Amino acid sequence: MSSAKNTPEELGLLSSPVNGEQLNQLQQAVSQLSPQQLAWVSGYFWGLSQSSQPSTGAVPASAPAAKPAGQLTIIYASQTGNAKGVAEALEQEAQAKGLPVRLFDASDYKGKDLAKETHVVIVASTNGEGEAPDNALELHEFLQSKKAPKLPNLKYGVIGLGDSSYEFFCQTGKDFDAFLSKLGATPFMARVDCDVDYEASASEWRGKALELLSDAISESQAEVVQLPLGQASITQTQYTKQNPYTATLLTNQKITGRDSGKDVRHIEIDLEDSGISYQPGDALGVWYQNSSALANQILKAVGLSGVEGVEVDGESLSIHQALISAFEITASNPQMISQIAERSESKLLNDLVADKDKLREYSAGTQVIDVLLEAQIKLTAEELTQIFRRLTPRMYSIASSQSEVDEEVHLTVGLVEFDHNGERRHGGASGFLTQRLEEGEPVKVFVEHNKNFKLPQDDNTPVIMVGPGTGIAPFRSFIQERDNRGAGGKNWLFFGDRTFTQDFLYQVEWQKYLKSGALTRMDVAFSRDQHEKVYVQHRILENAPQIWQWINEGAYIYVCGDATRMAKDVHDALITVAKQEGGLEQSAAEAYINDLRKAKRYQRDVY
Repeated sequence: MSSAKNTPEELGLLSSPVNGEQLNQLQQAVSQLSPQQLAWVSGYFWGLSQSSQPSTGAVPASAPAAKPAGQLTIIYASQTGNAKGVAEALEQEAQAKGLPVRLFDASDYKGKDLAKETHVVIVASTNGEGEAPDNALELHEFLQSKKAPKLPNLKYGVIGLGDSSYEFFCQTGKDFDAFLSKLGATPFMARVDCDVDYEASASEWRGKALELLSDAISESQAEVVQLPLGQASITQTQYTKQNPYTATLLTNQKITGRDSGKDVRHIEIDLEDSGISYQPGDALGVWYQNSSALANQILKAVGLSGVEGVEVDGESLSIHQALISAFEITASNPQMISQIAERSESKLLNDLVADKDKLREYSAGTQVIDVLLEAQIKLTAEELTQIFRRLTPRMYSIASSQSEVDEEVHLTVGLVEFDHNGERRHGGASGFLTQRLEEGEPVKVFVEHNKNFKLPQDDNTPVIMVGPGTGIAPFRSFIQERDNRGAGGKNWLFFGDRTFTQDFLYQVEWQKYLKSGALTRMDVAFSRDQHEKVYVQHRILENAPQIWQWINEGAYIYVCGDATRMAKDVHDALITVAKQEGGLEQSAAEAYINDLRKAKRYQRDVY
């Protein structure tokens, strides 16, 4: 027997489960990695080792106690997809810096796991009047409950997305900030509240945050714990908000009557050869061009000719072209009015700035050109661009199923139009789609997937749909989809508008579906066809016993349309149904309906 002693390296190989060649390959593979990348790989391999072994519930005696690893967890609370997009951008930027990072939909994240985190960023949009998005309802509620863990070791950041025209601007982001702070967590960077043109401010925050996180996470010396391997993957599509597809307008058909007080259009867009796919419940983003005539009116109001040059994203443009393609020049907003008022001697504008409620009300009903005409101020081209928000795409609920229309996408677009001091005003996107874009002309679009407004997976599940006005759009896609799938579940549609003869959108189609049985039942409410105003919530209350029966049979409830009044009235009607038919007290009925939302049996697409 040889008496020669083994070297330390040889002893290591003798006790190691890998052979010399494997060890050499590992050493070569990790030789170029940074310390934080090594930490991530360590955790990754540890996770693989655990997932490949049968779970016994016991921790091996030789395993050290797991401690939270320095890593970044990103959670997005998103209704229409904007917060999701910001979160995905942060994930990609963190990966580029070599940081260990995970991305979660808020509905997939367990609140108690915050106690295991070191660094968390929450990207949160605000839904309706200060509500959390549907995918974040449970997390939002959990963090306010007694079950929420203390978080003394957590460092966090919050990006809030919202619209400053609304009273509860970025409320969900503010809520998450307050909840985490109350639980003992420490912000590594102050929250940012982003307006509708959020890209620049969100990008700036992400850049500064990652500088701080790179240092903080690389300094973390704690052992690495297993990274979840069952995390849902994020679907990447070729065409996005930043890289839209240039489609073609096929059809622009008015579907309200000649004497209607509304102009609603059925829009068909060609997606041929794009490879774009969508599901019922998804939205289509439309990048639109502003009216050249409106741009000229604005330029005249502030004393510009239109040929003055400005720089936009590194590109030199005439101010006239910049107003058409790069800025929101139709809808006003409180911040813009406040900036204009500072330069103006208008008593009206300055009085409004002193009263936030009146300012919001004025902003909601007044367009940019009318504010400038009231202000009577002169501006340079550069000053003019500084008061405007950047142009953002408009999101429209898709009104078609690809199983029915193949390489097309359909929309139901109501033209925003009204008179102001004898002048006709049109909405920016709706005016573009219904008035200025000709059939055969190009339009830039992208699909925004909405996992929070989806048909039940079980085709036998009953469905109740409430969609007055253009809120009918997604339910056209729902019925097309269920009809093509041969779904056996019952379908009940509530539709409302002004008059039966002028405003019954897609009436012939609904009659066809009722006749074939694809649509089980349809109840309508035409508010101006009788002395007393009747709306969809009244029809729900009139049918309370049947609604309750469908709910007890497992029905899913969907609501699409106006968030300010209709959605709230329908919500209150459903609570009344639960009280009336279920014998519940007010608080119990509210909790019951809220539980339906958490279970995704009550979904809303409201705006």
